[in-house]
Amino acid sequence: MTSNWQDQIKKAANGIRRRVLAHTIAQNGGYLSQACSAAEIFATLYGRVLKLSPLSKPLIPGKFQGTPKAGQPAATGADYNGGGDPNCDNFILSPAQYALVLYAALIEAGRMNEQGMLDYNRDGSTVEMIGAEHSPGMEVMTGSLGQGISQAAGIAFARKVRGESGRVVMLMSDGECQSGEFWEAVQTMSYHRLGNMLIYVDVNGYQCDGKMTSVMNLEPFDKRLKAFGARVFRVDGHNIGTLARLGRRASVDVPTFILCDTDPCRGMSILKKRYPKFHYLRFSNPEEKKEYEKFYQKLTQKN
Repeated sequence: MTSNWQDQIKKAANGIRRRVLAHTIAQNGGYLSQACSAAEIFATLYGRVLKLSPLSKPLIPGKFQGTPKAGQPAATGADYNGGGDPNCDNFILSPAQYALVLYAALIEAGRMNEQGMLDYNRDGSTVEMIGAEHSPGMEVMTGSLGQGISQAAGIAFARKVRGESGRVVMLMSDGECQSGEFWEAVQTMSYHRLGNMLIYVDVNGYQCDGKMTSVMNLEPFDKRLKAFGARVFRVDGHNIGTLARLGRRASVDVPTFILCDTDPCRGMSILKKRYPKFHYLRFSNPEEKKEYEKFYQKLTQKN
């Protein structure tokens, strides 16, 4: 029997998938497979791992106020994580196309008002399809895939120099780990002993062009990371207990990677028909959309 907190996180993970599916249907497309593979990771991060400042109530996203600059802290989405406390964690979402999943996670965690989703992908809104530094839950524009880890390492280095106890916790996708910049960053993080970095990688085995193994194989991923000096754990990315236990484990003097083997169709068997292109779901015809609507109805009745 699972403990109460695990039941709550499981409920949140299922809620993330339902919200993203409902939004995908309403918008005639969306990043659905990312919710399938990473729902437990996001739910566990916000429910058990991240040390964040409390919020008095869920925040309502405002309009875009410009890029961050001195004297304009409201331009960053870190407010949703209660940013600024030296004892709390930074959360960096590297693959910005996971933004929709992050928004759903913030709603489930009680940190973002669900009405904010009404402004998703609208001109002048901070609730962008591809999240940026002003989007809910984000604090940096991570740029092209693979660049986010370098920014996270810079933040972690600064926090280490200042002697802050808060960590830099990051979520990455396996596809972006194919880039050379990723490996340069890992080498640098290990050299500078950035033990205040904790990186969860959604290893769902696919990227926008298909299977990872047919585009550029990273395996054995865990052994490669260890060779670069990191502490590495490889786990079932849907196992809430394991994700939480490792996320609360004491830091060492090198960065920690948690490689989360996941299923891009988890909880959404209907997605298997799209093999091997799971990156973005766009309905090809009205009949396909109706099929997903029926699946959503069954899913809501089940849960």
